[in-house]
Amino acid sequence: MEIVIAVILGTLFGFVLQRIGAADPEKITGMLGLTDLHLMKAILSGIGIASFFLFLGLMSEWIDAGHLSIKSMYWGVIVGGAMLGFGWALAGFCPGTGIVAAGAGRMDAVFFLIGGLIGAGIYTIFYESLLGTWLFESVLGGKATLATTGSSTALITADSSQFYAMLLGLMMVVFARSLPERLR
Repeated sequence: MEIVIAVILGTLFGFVLQRIGAADPEKITGMLGLTDLHLMKAILSGIGIASFFLFLGLMSEWIDAGHLSIKSMYWGVIVGGAMLGFGWALAGFCPGTGIVAAGAGRMDAVFFLIGGLIGAGIYTIFYESLLGTWLFESVLGGKATLATTGSSTALITADSSQFYAMLLGLMMVVFARSLPERLR
């Protein structure tokens, strides 16, 4: 049953990405070049709304913090994130939008995905030799969250940190709504 739900949610997510233009490399490079802010507005709104409801659920105990999977933060995540951002700007796709664009028949996205798989294979080959390096030293205590969610390090340590995180989520939505669609 879980795989059926995953396929349904993945299909819906792919539909939304295609519908808002996130599978169009021109829209993505326009966003990253700060000329077409449509996608930025959608991304900031999505993050803000999700943050608001996540922390509302945690505050009201509708969501058990034990069910959250907080990934470890280490220097390799920062390096990998920078590499992903560079590749995203260069190709006009991230892994998710690349799959959606390939599904829509874009051959450049197919080559992008092949390149990503080759890169993942190279990383797998060198993983053990990288394991003992500075790339795997933790940052911010290893597991960090914006607000208190359990045993992870919270960046906002006040008793009402979840309220502040909800407020930040709402501020992101307001900021996204205030942005123009285009700057030029």
